[in-house]
Amino acid sequence: MTRPPSAPRPVSPADRRRNLKSRSVLAGQAAAASAEVEIALAPQADPRAAAFFDVDNTIMQGASIFHLARGLYRRDFFSGRDLLGAVWQQAYFRISGIEDPEHIAKARSSALSFIAGHSVAELEEIGEEIFDEHMAHKIWPGTRAIAQTHLDRGQRVWLVTAAPIEIAQVIARRLGLTGALGTVAEHVDGVYTGELVGEMLHGEGKAVAVRAIAEREKLDLARCSAYSDSSNDLPMLSLVGHPCAVNPDATLRSHAKANGWEIRDYRTGRRVALAGARSAGVAGLAVAGWQVARRLRR
Repeated sequence: MTRPPSAPRPVSPADRRRNLKSRSVLAGQAAAASAEVEIALAPQADPRAAAFFDVDNTIMQGASIFHLARGLYRRDFFSGRDLLGAVWQQAYFRISGIEDPEHIAKARSSALSFIAGHSVAELEEIGEEIFDEHMAHKIWPGTRAIAQTHLDRGQRVWLVTAAPIEIAQVIARRLGLTGALGTVAEHVDGVYTGELVGEMLHGEGKAVAVRAIAEREKLDLARCSAYSDSSNDLPMLSLVGHPCAVNPDATLRSHAKANGWEIRDYRTGRRVALAGARSAGVAGLAVAGWQVARRLRR
């Protein structure tokens, strides 16, 4: 007698969190494998120390993925409604700080659908143009100066970001840094499939990527530095001997003060006040949505 097929077991929230964590580990490993590493070191090189910088609101004002989306929108990669939806998801994540696996999965799917079928070479070329158009004037001079200080000491400097590895490498190259760790999108024969290798490079995934680079390059993490604005990057910041909170959110600022970490803030008073809107919940989301719509109309 043939038994009817059993119904699939519902996926529990705990299962989704475990799956997200495993994908984050894979994302970190993929980012480390894709990182550009400078082989020839300076004569006064310090090969055991390095610095790792987050990008969004740390080395650059705003979200790099938003600047990228603006550039792709102007090149007819997608519609204004698509862009508004993607930016709304980014605003929700940045303001609420809630890492819901289903929400992250939806954001990932919508973002990947924009580049599916396009070539890696095309995105790299467009990335160079978008940097000049939307990103170059958004670099924080203070954070850029810190990165240069590490370079002057003969240390290598990597960007570590959830942005696509292609745009992260453009930013690193333009700033004269060693290389970048970023989210790796799957491609076959140089064409994007619309899938990621693992997960977005975020949270624990960044820590995995930094550990992998440190092991490969024989770095002493106790001598390394890390910089970020977000409490989501605590796993990466906690890895190194010299963590620094740059333009920090409230949670990271409190953690940094409690642990004696260095804090650098390059924002004006108005920008700091706007950053505090994250705690305003739904009201903050409404303001973000209005600002996004206004920028789209422009």
